[in-house]
Amino acid sequence: MEHNILIIGGNGLVGKTIARILHTRNPHVNIFIGGRKEGKTDKDLKIDVTDPGTFKVISDHKIDMIILSVNDKADHILKYAIDHKIDYLDITKPTPDLVKAYDLAKRREVNSRIVFSSGWMGGIVPGLVEAVSDDIGDVREVKVFVYYSVNDLAGESSAHFMAENVAVPFHDYKNDKPVPIRHFLNTEPFEFSFGIGKRDAYNFDVPDLYILNRIERIPNVSVKMTYNSKLITWLLGTFQYLRIFSILSLKERKMIFGSSGNGDQSVFEIVIKSKNGHRKLSLQSEKGQAELTALSAVLHTEELLRNPHGNTVYFSHQLHEPLSLLAQLNAYETINTYLER
Repeated sequence: MEHNILIIGGNGLVGKTIARILHTRNPHVNIFIGGRKEGKTDKDLKIDVTDPGTFKVISDHKIDMIILSVNDKADHILKYAIDHKIDYLDITKPTPDLVKAYDLAKRREVNSRIVFSSGWMGGIVPGLVEAVSDDIGDVREVKVFVYYSVNDLAGESSAHFMAENVAVPFHDYKNDKPVPIRHFLNTEPFEFSFGIGKRDAYNFDVPDLYILNRIERIPNVSVKMTYNSKLITWLLGTFQYLRIFSILSLKERKMIFGSSGNGDQSVFEIVIKSKNGHRKLSLQSEKGQAELTALSAVLHTEELLRNPHGNTVYFSHQLHEPLSLLAQLNAYETINTYLER
């Protein structure tokens, strides 16, 4: 069966990386690139997520799956995919937008596969929690620790998310109750793998907080992040403590978070506490966040292409057999994992 896949936001860093990996692994798939500007080939489609009048090209090109790698705050593409029975995979939404879109989709009659994959690094964390747990129902606590390098390649969306949300309170979960917190506060020391060593990590908002607690019912969930520069990590915590972010303009906050290097490793670690004790899974992407996020999106896409999942609403980890997801990540040449029991 021929598949026509449209990557909206396909001219951005992550979108281009998705297209490269997907084409390399699945040369038989027709890949279209959606962007706000006219393209140079017949596979480049002019689409603006804020203008539903531009969506006719989706039907004209018989698109049967959309990968969304740009934030569609109004959910125009989601509604179009549901109305036209098109498979949909979204990797872009911050937590408030994800909750809104998920609620919208659950209220609609769905006749395609609607997949939300906006968790950390393409939504793979909950699947990895399942992979290293004997029974996810026995898990009492999940802590995720993120190492971010300012030398890593970063797209505009990452900088925009932090600039827009750094001064906005969010929640982690303790004893199954949401606890209001803010970015870059509440220091927790953590010994990172892959030669990084001991670092102070600070509050960080990712959709996995919501997914692991509200969907998987894990009562205690937290995510903390550290930068490769200890000075930058300390400065961000100080700015938040003094509420400097609250008085800076959006433009000024974008300048703070808008740096992008030429490439570096990306690391995150998952610490799980269950009835059977503690386990830690460490994951390193040698090519950084964009490569891992794109690979995750491709793995979700391949799962939809390969297996007959029913027409309903999913979080991306719900598509996979957990051990299979871990094995596929391990098989990728620039991904390294280590499980400590």
